Amino acid sequence: MLLVLLLLPLCWAVEVKRPRGVSLTNHHFYDESKPFTCLDGSASVPFDQVNDDYCDCKDGSDEPGTAACPNGSFHCTNTGYKPLYISSRWVNDGVCDCCDGTDEYNSGIVCENTCKEKGRKERETLQQMAEVTREGFRLKKILIEDWKRAREEKQKKLTELQAGKKSLEDQVELLRTLKEEAEKPEKEAKDQHRKLWEEQLAASKAQREQELATIAFQELDDDMDGAVSVAELQTHPELDTDGDGALSEGEAQTLLGGDMQTDAASFSDRIWAAIRDKYRSEVLPTDLPLPSAPALTEPKEEQPPVLSQPAEEEDEEEETEEEEGGDEGEDEDSQVPGEEPKTASPTEEDKMPPYDEQTQAFINAAQEARNKFEEAERSLKDVEESIRNLEQEISFDFGPNGEFAYLYSQCYELTTNEYVYRLCPFKLVSQKPKLGGSPTSLGTWGSWAGPDHDKFSAMKYEQGTGCWQGPNRSTTVRLLCGKETVVTSTTEPSRCEYLMELMTPAACPEPPPEAPASGNHDEL
Repeated sequence: MLLVLLLLPLCWAVEVKRPRGVSLTNHHFYDESKPFTCLDGSASVPFDQVNDDYCDCKDGSDEPGTAACPNGSFHCTNTGYKPLYISSRWVNDGVCDCCDGTDEYNSGIVCENTCKEKGRKERETLQQMAEVTREGFRLKKILIEDWKRAREEKQKKLTELQAGKKSLEDQVELLRTLKEEAEKPEKEAKDQHRKLWEEQLAASKAQREQELATIAFQELDDDMDGAVSVAELQTHPELDTDGDGALSEGEAQTLLGGDMQTDAASFSDRIWAAIRDKYRSEVLPTDLPLPSAPALTEPKEEQPPVLSQPAEEEDEEEETEEEEGGDEGEDEDSQVPGEEPKTASPTEEDKMPPYDEQTQAFINAAQEARNKFEEAERSLKDVEESIRNLEQEISFDFGPNGEFAYLYSQCYELTTNEYVYRLCPFKLVSQKPKLGGSPTSLGTWGSWAGPDHDKFSAMKYEQGTGCWQGPNRSTTVRLLCGKETVVTSTTEPSRCEYLMELMTPAACPEPPPEAPASGNHDEL
């Protein structure tokens, strides 16, 4: 009895009388006992004009089995496979379009009936797909259970971190207070040390300037009468002020402050500062007496003192030296009194001396307090970052039952002829030239982008690297059911808009119950 019921549709397909090219669902419109009314209602014609190879209806419905109407449709029964509508223009055109060959009934072409073979292959494909769906859904249920356990563990870890954060915050504040208390005596001791060093350095410079002024006065005082006159000053044309290459009497008198001559004290106090940058000595440095060294350090030989910045300001001094570095080298080997080097490396006397034991002890104690504070602060920041990451992961929308959660910390690649595509779900998509080069962003995580009835069937990644004179790149990732997780394809259907397909068990729907085993059927 069951076999009879299963064979009834096939019997109907054979026994129901209908014009060629008409489907079973439309056969009731073609009643040979009465005129045929066009399916669009535009006209009625005697039934004997159906399939008479002349197009009477605007919609071509009176010629379902001929090529008379270019807008008509021919129905392929395709018993054993899938029924199919083809354009009436393909009827008897010498090409077998229906797998049962019924479209070429009058063209002289003999078409092999391939419907059963096509049906067999189609059934095998459907069976394979059904098997993939069943296995994928089995894996999906495991993924859901895994996420439930992982989520509980992460929630527990989050609670522990949140509880530990308070004690870490208290520890950081305590260590901050201890650090600040240790830095106060350190700062006072370092400031005192620097102050003494700067005073000594200033005294050393003043002494050096006085010595250079004395040497220059002795050189200018040609008659050794204890005074430098206008005439004696004129022997140094490099002091010219108007740029004519000579120092006139009026210019010399102006340099002497309006006087005709000046003694050593006035020269040192008033005149030397005005001429020191231009003044050139009449003797070589080796002929000059060496200045006495300050008590703090030993100066280099033949090197005029240069006031250095404190240790914290050495970088600023190096920048100044680099800016002036273009002028060095002209007379570097013949430096004379009154002309300091235009660039100079810090000498021993420019460097701040080592701290005394007490100051160093304050520094060591403060540094130890800083180290402990910074270590505790780093630990607190690590905990805070872990809390943020856990809160984000726990609250993330990983699908109806969390089945997509396992993708969160994974990345998948697809290599093509030109590029290596990389997908890190819920984070980013990128492409990189296969032969090397920098990656290009194809978008960062935006949202789930499937239709309303299937929201979790697609992902959207947005705001990638901008195209040349175009929009920012973006990627839609379509999720397909599969037993493995793998990127299967990447295309660019529109400029700067990419389409990627990711196969994953998480996308597998629940399969329908397996039908009980039954006899063979011809129709698919």
